Amino acid sequence: MIINKTRASLLASTVIFGSLVASPAFAQDAQPEDPTLQPEAADNTITVTGTRIQRRDTDTAAPVAVVDSAEFELSGSVNVENVVNSLPQVVPGVTSFSNNPGNGTASLNLRGLGETRTMLLVNGRRWMFYDANQIVDLNTIPQFLLDSVDVVTGGASAVYGSDALAGVVNFRLRELDGAEFGGQYAITDRGDGDRWEIHGALGTDFADGRGNVTVYGEYYNRESIFQGEREFSEFNLGGDPLVQGGSSFVPESRIAYQGNGDRTGTVFANNGNGFFGSPGSISRYNGATDFYNFAPVNYLQLPQERYLLGGYGSYEIAEAVEFYGEVTYVNNRVDSELAPTPVQLNNVALPYEELLAAGYIDQATRDQFAALDASETGAQANDDRVLIQFNRRLLEGGNRANLDERNAFRVLGGLRGDITDYLSYDAYYMYSRTRNANIQQGNASLSRLRAGLEGTGDILINPYGRNQLTDEMTDSFIIQAQNGDISALQVASAAISGTFGDFALGAAEPIGFALGGEYREVSARFIPDEFLASGDVAGFNAGEPTEGGYNVNEVFGEIAIPFETESGLRIELSGAGRYSDYSLEAVGGVWAYAGGIEFAPIPDITFRAQYQRAVRAPNVNELFQGSAVGFPGVVDPCAGNGTSVGGPTPTGALRDLCIANGVPASNIGIVPPSGNGLNPVVQPDPQIQALFGGNPDLFEETSDSYTFGVVLQPTFIPGLTITADYFDITIDDAIITISAQTALELCFLTVQDLSAPQCSGFVGTRDSNGAFTRANPPRLGGANVASIETSGIDLQVSYGLDLPFSVLGNGASDLNLSFLGTWTESNALAPDQLDPTNVIECAGEFGVECGEPQASFKWTSRASYVDGPLTLSTRWRHLSAVDDDDPSFDYFVERISAYDLIDLTVSYDYNDMVTFTVGVNNLFDTLPTAPEFNANGVVINDTNTLLLGDRNNGEQANTYPSTYDVLGRDFFASAVFRF
Repeated sequence: MIINKTRASLLASTVIFGSLVASPAFAQDAQPEDPTLQPEAADNTITVTGTRIQRRDTDTAAPVAVVDSAEFELSGSVNVENVVNSLPQVVPGVTSFSNNPGNGTASLNLRGLGETRTMLLVNGRRWMFYDANQIVDLNTIPQFLLDSVDVVTGGASAVYGSDALAGVVNFRLRELDGAEFGGQYAITDRGDGDRWEIHGALGTDFADGRGNVTVYGEYYNRESIFQGEREFSEFNLGGDPLVQGGSSFVPESRIAYQGNGDRTGTVFANNGNGFFGSPGSISRYNGATDFYNFAPVNYLQLPQERYLLGGYGSYEIAEAVEFYGEVTYVNNRVDSELAPTPVQLNNVALPYEELLAAGYIDQATRDQFAALDASETGAQANDDRVLIQFNRRLLEGGNRANLDERNAFRVLGGLRGDITDYLSYDAYYMYSRTRNANIQQGNASLSRLRAGLEGTGDILINPYGRNQLTDEMTDSFIIQAQNGDISALQVASAAISGTFGDFALGAAEPIGFALGGEYREVSARFIPDEFLASGDVAGFNAGEPTEGGYNVNEVFGEIAIPFETESGLRIELSGAGRYSDYSLEAVGGVWAYAGGIEFAPIPDITFRAQYQRAVRAPNVNELFQGSAVGFPGVVDPCAGNGTSVGGPTPTGALRDLCIANGVPASNIGIVPPSGNGLNPVVQPDPQIQALFGGNPDLFEETSDSYTFGVVLQPTFIPGLTITADYFDITIDDAIITISAQTALELCFLTVQDLSAPQCSGFVGTRDSNGAFTRANPPRLGGANVASIETSGIDLQVSYGLDLPFSVLGNGASDLNLSFLGTWTESNALAPDQLDPTNVIECAGEFGVECGEPQASFKWTSRASYVDGPLTLSTRWRHLSAVDDDDPSFDYFVERISAYDLIDLTVSYDYNDMVTFTVGVNNLFDTLPTAPEFNANGVVINDTNTLLLGDRNNGEQANTYPSTYDVLGRDFFASAVFRF
């Protein structure tokens, strides 16, 4: 089942990141002439990410991190996600290891505040998004052409508009004057997961340097790895003690009696389930041994195939008029694959006499059904049928395969130039569109399956035992389903920027400003086929159509006022404001604004501070999403059975509430036969089905961001730079669909009133056993109800040293060192912002509420030795230990230990035209280690806490594969040729 995780994870971790190779580049402290920072105008002015004001230096009140292109080369990363997710300010979002859930994309989650709260730009302008959530897919950005990646921490809505609550990430592409061709190949130490890429780019200046055009193309292919190909993930682990577990949806079929007859003397006595371990012969189901291990056939690394084509250029039409344009086309194909479909049908009228006549069940099984039928009353009595709940893993239908093929294009055209010696203009129009075709194999039509079970369809089917369904039977209900997504973005923007002539305060730069306006229009559609739209499907999640959009008109302005004294003291004040008028009635007109100050008493020390008010309008999916099915992992408070997994047995007010909600008193506190796991009646599986949908009454989120920092560049230690910044971001009226677990706890443990709004989604959602039913599942939706807060300290220490020796005989060499880290003080979600006592703190924690591990300390450091054409570089990635986020229970894994990875790279410039690079990531092969099991499949000696059990993340390879490496030692080699 695909889990629908709509709640954003909550981590704040940030750092000023600069790659260290021959020459490090840091936006806040690099020299103005450093060409890696950004393109320069004719007057040597530049535009720093985070402001539209052109300036002659790179200092800003907001911390700006710069990742140089060399970092991608040294890390062996072809996809942008692999480097970006290693940055301390980022918590991994959707990645190449996201199989369930996963959608074939790669997203960026800055500070862990959610992908929707991070703005992504390319060359300072909005990039295309891929679906109704308005999230950018990093797979669409040409990594091999990156000049740098700028990361602005804190809200930036005043400069760039909606979505920039967590910050802005700007990918800068370089212009070429010549040709470049290259390729890379990577493979794991275990000989799998092959990845290879080839690319080419041509660029030329023309018209005596008045124009430049660059065109490019790339092909990338990534092979799959299944969970069964790693020892730590070949079994689904869970329970207490930790055991080889799996799903109760088994290929033999499991059934529960739902009629009104007497169960005494049958396998269904005492709420038992029937199981066809021997074809046609029913026996009592034992949840401790009769399970299906779904893990081996799930992807660990998703396969990917990508074609990328594009170009960009500029031409000076006249002295004050330069035309520029960009065009991009991406075809991206990513598969995900899950175990065969688990299906559940309630109140199936089983024709037991027909089944006996067909030879599908034996006489003893028929007799048990007949005894039940004879004891029934009313209309059910003696009708040669019994009502059952049918559960089966449709093994004969094959694995569930999900192919996402996205075709995306973006076109942009603009004019820019100088109005006077002090003023310049820039105006452009951009249109982008992404269409996704999602084709699913292995789904089942529920109505056709029911007809086959009840004998009312074209064929009576035989699912009573493993491998009993023939091809003809499966063909009668296995279906191919498909979805379509279309999303579009239009932007028309115009701005004037410059200075007030030569007017300046003291010896400082002139006062700078920028003024402009922008029109933006977004739209998106989700188009499911008839099966998915109607809900007549099992396998992948059903969902109703979604369609909607809105537009916004904006005006904005900025000002920067620098001044100096004769003694060298320097102060710069800055401010920005933006007014946005949305077509959404619930949003209307909103303001975003910012103010900052830099203070340098001496050249060696700069203090800086900034405040920003940012806004985010709800996206199309949050507003207009049709009802969609999800399968979140939860522990139902009514399923407590006294074990560490199930939790305390419900008593008192909780017990009364559970009974009032539909749990039979006789089913409360039932312990499974092995003494492990959840209550097998009230919660037979660790996931429940839930419905999620949009809310057209949503209004904007707002955030207040504060940063205070210092930059130290002591002249008595040349090459040393130290920066430290404190950040604090609070988001109010945050739009969240609270996790199913949080919703359950709010209703059943806190409010304990079924008439309260917090419980409305759970009324009438249980079956006769008290389990949440798939016929009328719980309903969860988004609302402006939450508050999110994150704070901490970013620290960078970088040092470049000239060495008086050379291994290769060049006379001298360089040693570059950097430490880039973040301490996260707090990372908290208040699901109900009106209740300050109900706070989920995620700094240093992981689990059902917090999701991905959110280490309190995260850093990346690099040491590079550069000796002429030779570069030797090593990288150290560190995560501090994290604890389980649920204090109520003791799980098998309560703590994940500190985690360290070491990478090694060697690069050699054969000449000015050829560069060879080889490297190994995860040098010491740090992986979750498979535990040892006894004869009953119980873990007996596991000490590797990267391996998770219980309910933490079982369907993602028993670990967090986007955070902790699952490939192991990984080799890569690349070559680049320039002409």
